Amino acid sequence: MFDDAPAAPGAHYAPVRRPLADIEALAAAHGFGHLVLVQPSVYGTDNSVLLRALRAGAGRHRGVAVLDALALPSLLDEMHEAGVRGVRFNLVSPVGSQRQAALAQLRSLAPRLRARGWHVQWYARAEDLPVIQRCQDETGLCFVLDHLAGMTPAAPAHDPAWEALSRLAAAGCWVKLSGWYRLHAAPPYDALAPTLCHVAALFDDRLVWGSDWPHTSFEPQALPVYESLWTPVVRVLGEARAAALRVAGQRLYA
Repeated sequence: MFDDAPAAPGAHYAPVRRPLADIEALAAAHGFGHLVLVQPSVYGTDNSVLLRALRAGAGRHRGVAVLDALALPSLLDEMHEAGVRGVRFNLVSPVGSQRQAALAQLRSLAPRLRARGWHVQWYARAEDLPVIQRCQDETGLCFVLDHLAGMTPAAPAHDPAWEALSRLAAAGCWVKLSGWYRLHAAPPYDALAPTLCHVAALFDDRLVWGSDWPHTSFEPQALPVYESLWTPVVRVLGEARAAALRVAGQRLYA
């Protein structure tokens, strides 16, 4: 979500105002009363907008922040009190690979994250998964992989990313079912069904769903219909398992 706060210097897009009330109303219309708000890259490590929204939600929502390696424990405690439960790293950047910088930051932050029970959310491509898998082995933190772990319909069965994903699943990682349109798929996203089935088989009950609202890669007039982002989950996984996704996040974001 975005309010009237300015973007960080060097931001690669200008945010369009999308207040908390908008997503609360949209989600409520589809039966979702609790939200997970993720710090967008455009605000950098200034989490003020996120924290204002969490406090306005009066405990109903959770957040995922973006931090630098020097974030003080007192700041993390303040964020935890507001509802933050994880930290986000973005390896899919228009300014080039951020992998090494992200890994160095995470190694520095890991003790502080572990002390608060926070997870690490990765927005990454499939080719990043082997490195992420080794990082999870090293840090022992809970990892969450955005947007179907970056697995596209074109990924072959012998792709090393699948082996890394299997190891991540065995180590307790989670996957977020979201961002279908970021995976070279078009509505109704039927091309993703085999990939979604494979990921769901690997991760069992460690799946969460996300709308990815407000869809920052889209022009305002081309936003996907909210319901169209939930429908593939029901169609591929079935009503019962899709219903279970609605409550699975209570464990991850407690």
